[in-house]
Amino acid sequence: MDATLETSEENGFYDRNAAAKLHERIEKRQQVLAEDVERRKEARQSQSVAEEKSEYFVSTFNAERAGIQELLSDCSGADRPTVTQKLEEATAKMTQLQKFLNDSMIFLSQYQIRVAQGALQKLQASLNETREEALPKKKFTFRARTKAAEKVSDSPPPPPSETVSSGVTKVDEATISEQTGFSNISNESLTKTSEEIQNRDVLLTHLTNCKVRLYGSPSTLHLKHITACEVLCGPVATSVFVDHCSNSVLGFACQQLRTHNTTDTQVYLHVTSRAIIEDCRGVSFAPFCWSYPTLDQDFTASGLDQDRNNWSQVDDFNWLAAGTPSPNWTVIPEAGRKTTWDP
Repeated sequence: MDATLETSEENGFYDRNAAAKLHERIEKRQQVLAEDVERRKEARQSQSVAEEKSEYFVSTFNAERAGIQELLSDCSGADRPTVTQKLEEATAKMTQLQKFLNDSMIFLSQYQIRVAQGALQKLQASLNETREEALPKKKFTFRARTKAAEKVSDSPPPPPSETVSSGVTKVDEATISEQTGFSNISNESLTKTSEEIQNRDVLLTHLTNCKVRLYGSPSTLHLKHITACEVLCGPVATSVFVDHCSNSVLGFACQQLRTHNTTDTQVYLHVTSRAIIEDCRGVSFAPFCWSYPTLDQDFTASGLDQDRNNWSQVDDFNWLAAGTPSPNWTVIPEAGRKTTWDP
């Protein structure tokens, strides 16, 4: 009798244990099913959000592209100041559109990225073509290196094709009024005054181990093939273009900076639009800090806003990883920045 009762109790325990395990398995299965349903719901929501973002990108990109194309169309038949303004605005919008694409790549498909990049390339080609047609470059030759060199002799100047003793070609006054600069010089201190560069295009090319000081407000500044130089320039009314510069220190204020093929160079910058680098390495930035007696007057003449400086907002066209800083440029630490400059 006791054995039968004990067996019955054991069977009841096992039945209860089996039922508890079955109930636990059912609850776990229901939980798994509920989690699966939630995951699918979140996936559908994420897909919906991605599609909405993609649609927003396409519509915004196309609208901005159309706006740039309209600016380029408005250049046809316009006067030079209007064309210059339209092209500057189109260039700034191109930079913003490129950044918009870079920031959107995280949710765009590869096909959408290729299409957008192709559209930007065509737009850039149209911009370059419009600039060449509307603002053709005049033949460039240099002025004499300094006023002193121009006054060395009262004898008639040599013909335009000849080179004076300073190594700089003399040109007619019409060309002088448009462009000036230094070329093919090593190991010298070079200076231009406000009267020499005001509202003119300045070109510095093939300089090595030179110290350059440009006082005044030029229209544009071009630096090409600059090696181990220190170049400081007053406020530039429009753009600064840097190409093939290495182991140098540059300082200027401008509306826009475009830097290509440049390595191991410090830039002390005041820029009211954006700084753009491409095919660069080891470029570092800090705020523009050069000063000279007529700097405020030159800022006024250039039209640049002294209170607006985007020196640390640099777009790298070779770095498309959204959310990850480009390894090609850095900010100069405050402790390592120059604070004084030789005249």
